[in-house]
Amino acid sequence: MDALIVVESMFGNTRRVADAVMVGLANELPAGCEVAVVDVSQAPQQLEAGVGLLVVGAPTHAFGMSRPSTRKSASEQGAEGGTTTGVREWLKTFQPAKGQPVATFDTRIKKRGLPGSAAKSASHKLARKGGVTVATPNSFWVEGTDGPLLDGEIDRAQTWGNALAAFAGRPTAA
Repeated sequence: MDALIVVESMFGNTRRVADAVMVGLANELPAGCEVAVVDVSQAPQQLEAGVGLLVVGAPTHAFGMSRPSTRKSASEQGAEGGTTTGVREWLKTFQPAKGQPVATFDTRIKKRGLPGSAAKSASHKLARKGGVTVATPNSFWVEGTDGPLLDGEIDRAQTWGNALAAFAGRPTAA
């Protein structure tokens, strides 16, 4: 596999972005390269040999990565995503190979002056563990807590995936 996208999604918007990033990556990679999207609850603790790029996506909850309490609150608001494992918990035990190329994204409400980004938090945690950030953490915008994504965000996610393809397919040494 040349790229792995690990995603946490409560209302489905972050998963839609992950799928669009996957399409963008796949469109730009040479024939025979593989890209997969996995839910964070199914994400590996170590990457298989051959994963040249790790992309991590999560919703922004309470100005950062979700917590059990914010996932419970989202569930009470009708979210269908899981409430036990989020990117925050996964990153506590995940260990990337030193020098592993990584990129992060989040979904969040587009509201002027609203701080916080799950993507920036995840990027910092991955860098502290030895990952190498290959793209600025990216935010994709939703209208409200449960979405929908704003017009043009799926296209923007696919374009971002196109650009990330330059970093996939180059596995690092374990």
